[in-house]
Amino acid sequence: MVSRVVILAGGKGTRLRPFTATFPKPLVPIGNMPILEILIRQLKAQGFNHVTLTLGHLSALIRTFLAQHQSLNKDVRIDFVEEELPTGTSGSLASVPGLDDTFLVMNGDVLTDLSFSRLLEDHKRSGASMTIATHRKQVKIDLGVIEADDDARLVGYLEKPGYQYEVSMGVYVYEPRVLKLIRRGQYLDLPTLVQMLVNRGEHVHLHRNDAFWLDIGRPEDYARAQDIFEKDPGRFVPSEPQVEQF
Repeated sequence: MVSRVVILAGGKGTRLRPFTATFPKPLVPIGNMPILEILIRQLKAQGFNHVTLTLGHLSALIRTFLAQHQSLNKDVRIDFVEEELPTGTSGSLASVPGLDDTFLVMNGDVLTDLSFSRLLEDHKRSGASMTIATHRKQVKIDLGVIEADDDARLVGYLEKPGYQYEVSMGVYVYEPRVLKLIRRGQYLDLPTLVQMLVNRGEHVHLHRNDAFWLDIGRPEDYARAQDIFEKDPGRFVPSEPQVEQF
């Protein structure tokens, strides 16, 4: 059973300013509850018992919040890795001790009802070195899009077209062997690491699913998350432990 989770909680949240100018992004509230608390409650309900937070920007506020909410520490060990300088969404993992078995990594600003246990089952079946949970995202272009040839002759005109893309949900499963590519103290973002794995012939798997997902680091998604959470908070925060076996 995989029990280890790393939550990436050190970003500055620049897209959500001014909210995050004096407030760390993982503590931004959804309804009356910080997104970090929602994530920890979800993880506890699905049987994870060890959560490590990688911290940076305004880390003292996150530590204080968790110290004041001891119920979140019940049945789950929560510890911290502090970075003096940011090393990226993958680089920070080199500073986390004890990642000796398959582990889950997630951004600290994700609102989803994804089953993390099913994600892990899919990863194990695939035999991949890494799995990325993905979402089909509809992107609307609120402009008239011109199509033209090399002679500046118009060949098409699309009024406010929509496009669909497969995007990362900010939730990943790693095998420990991936850590050999990450050097402590050196910056490495996830897209670069993924490309390194592909170049080496490693299998990077996609966990396609129909779960709800919003990146609350985007102002428009944050506003939508507030509305959806207010209508049905139980969709995201289990009232009773519902441990899923995997």
